[in-house]
Amino acid sequence: MSAPVYLDHAATTPLRPEVRDAWLETHQLVGNASSIHGAGQHARRVLEDARERLGAVLGCEPIEVVLTSGGTESIGLALQGLWRSRAAGAERIVLPDGEHHATLDTVGWLASHDGAVVAPVGLDARGRIPVDAFAGTLADDGRAALATALVAGNETGTTNDAAGLSRAAAEAGVPLHLDAVAAFGHVGVDFAGWRGDASPGTGLVALSVSGHKIGAPVGTGALVVSRTATVEPLLHGGGQQRGLRAGTQDIAGAVALARAAELAELERETESARLWELRERFLAALKREIPEVVVLGDPEHRLPGTIHLHLPGAGGESLLFLLDQRGVSVSTGSACQAGVAEPSHVVMALGYSQAEASQVLRISLGRTTTSTDLDALVAALPESYRRLAAR
Repeated sequence: MSAPVYLDHAATTPLRPEVRDAWLETHQLVGNASSIHGAGQHARRVLEDARERLGAVLGCEPIEVVLTSGGTESIGLALQGLWRSRAAGAERIVLPDGEHHATLDTVGWLASHDGAVVAPVGLDARGRIPVDAFAGTLADDGRAALATALVAGNETGTTNDAAGLSRAAAEAGVPLHLDAVAAFGHVGVDFAGWRGDASPGTGLVALSVSGHKIGAPVGTGALVVSRTATVEPLLHGGGQQRGLRAGTQDIAGAVALARAAELAELERETESARLWELRERFLAALKREIPEVVVLGDPEHRLPGTIHLHLPGAGGESLLFLLDQRGVSVSTGSACQAGVAEPSHVVMALGYSQAEASQVLRISLGRTTTSTDLDALVAALPESYRRLAAR
């Protein structure tokens, strides 16, 4: 049997060897970063050095970096914290279609339990958030408590105009959270640049990232929170991290996340070019075998390694199963919905029917992906597709 082929890097990507070594070495430290003795203060220096290095990659001040357990916690802290700190009379959450379930489910909970009113923003046919439509929804009746948006779609890979969305929120006087989990490591993240000269508490005030998407351990992540933002914490009991996330801080996780971020940024341009070339070669070969395949998302504004396909007449879950039997790992969409056979809400937001939204595959490339991996997929996918489409 041939070696397994892993093409689901958007769900999680392998731990980098350099990051693993830094992580394990830091685990040997003894000392709580909140302790005042020598061991504790040494641990504190290591922690703050990691925070400074991570801030440099994210384009923010070190004090603005709040270390978390990953993307879902970061998003939850941002959305719930901003909602609880909202201005009197503000009851609307501006929510583009196609957001990740970490966002959708949090906003849904706020709507059902706390009276939030969802103000949706439609996507264009390629999955981008139109800045004009976003701005119009922000300005509508002046009751927006907060807004949120993806920097890049986790299914389609389409990238949005982060700076434009931030300007729109600043002009409307609304705090904005950006979900950069899928984008981090693939596009340049610039918190200060995207924020610009927004007035305190408006425009971009929070940005979430996750470690295991860039080769850091699962359980690492961060939320960038502007110095001027008012965010109510979800955890209390210690006052760590400006009081925004209480509890003993994970020093080894912070060091590993900072190291992975530095490596990803160092390699970003060359790796993006490599993945883009692999992607284009794969799609050319696939279209020769399956002419009816439709590539979803924006062909220009996109992540280089994410490929979202509509395969008419073949259920995505069934395709995934057949490919898995051939040793090829792909997905139908967000890993947070893995095992749940339901149509992609992202694809339906692009104008496809419920049935069509069940006929998709997401293939995502990473730093360990080779042309041989994609050759294996081209060899396996057409036969699997024909078996299902002929039924």
